[in-house]
Amino acid sequence: MDLVGHDFLTLLDFTPAEIGGLLELAADLKAKKKAGIPHDTLRGKNVALIFEKTSTRTRCAFEVAAHDLGMGTTYLDPTGSQIGKKESIADTAEVLSGMFEGIEYRGYGQSIVEELALHARVPVWNGLTNEYHPTQILADLLTLRERFGSLQGLKLVYMGDARYNMGNSLMIGCAKMGLHFVACAPKAYWPSQELVTRCEEFARLSGGSVTLTEDTDAVAGADAVYTDVWVSMGEPTAVWEERINALAPYQVNAALMAKAKHTAVFMHCLPAYHDHKTAIGREMGERFGRAEMEVTDEVFTSRQSIVFQEAENRMHTIKAVMAATLGA
Repeated sequence: MDLVGHDFLTLLDFTPAEIGGLLELAADLKAKKKAGIPHDTLRGKNVALIFEKTSTRTRCAFEVAAHDLGMGTTYLDPTGSQIGKKESIADTAEVLSGMFEGIEYRGYGQSIVEELALHARVPVWNGLTNEYHPTQILADLLTLRERFGSLQGLKLVYMGDARYNMGNSLMIGCAKMGLHFVACAPKAYWPSQELVTRCEEFARLSGGSVTLTEDTDAVAGADAVYTDVWVSMGEPTAVWEERINALAPYQVNAALMAKAKHTAVFMHCLPAYHDHKTAIGREMGERFGRAEMEVTDEVFTSRQSIVFQEAENRMHTIKAVMAATLGA
């Protein structure tokens, strides 16, 4: 695997062998960290972290991973960057390329991170866009591999809105790595047919499959049941009622999990609205008379839940991406 100098924008750009190589590298770096073995092989390098959308896990994962590799970081939040406002994306890419060895972008349209990569002279990494979330999928795949020993043949069912970054990226990752991916949602919430067709071809080559269904019984035989928030950050409150009403039948609860394998795990990229202990969760819950949203607290806190292992693995897999593309 030689990814030095490569961007990391979407898993569409990587072969199954390269994705597998990143998972192997992540597992090795994780083992070294757990054993207290230094791996600061990128001392003297620096990376820029552009966050037009804030995040606890993504920011911490990139900062800790960079620190472990010996690098410095500069965090640019929505108030600390002029990208696309006073300075064009192309000019920003040129400026940052002269000061940093790598650039992370977390924000809105995929076109933004693609334009950054086009004009940057250093690797650009996608921390999340509206369309794709590739670093999260690497963490999910590593977590599944740790739990089950192998990815080939596992069945993952994604419950909820599958039109955007998580549904798209899980489908790509599963199809390329030989998993059986199921998007379980109202038809209006399915991924685009163009992307589905591409993923069906990936699955044909890997031995996996892609299924789209409105029937929640599709969770039968699942090894993993995955969901995400019904209303994403930055979306107007006007969409809440329509979204919640449409997706309520697809909530992950104990009855749904009982249809999956008894060894099945519950997964979520976080944050999750499983109670009223957050301002947004409380506001949505009180407005719509719901104690829980996309997942019940019973499932979220159960022994089947591996959400916090996923969260930790964000750091290990992001570290692998930076190490591989910067030549650690």
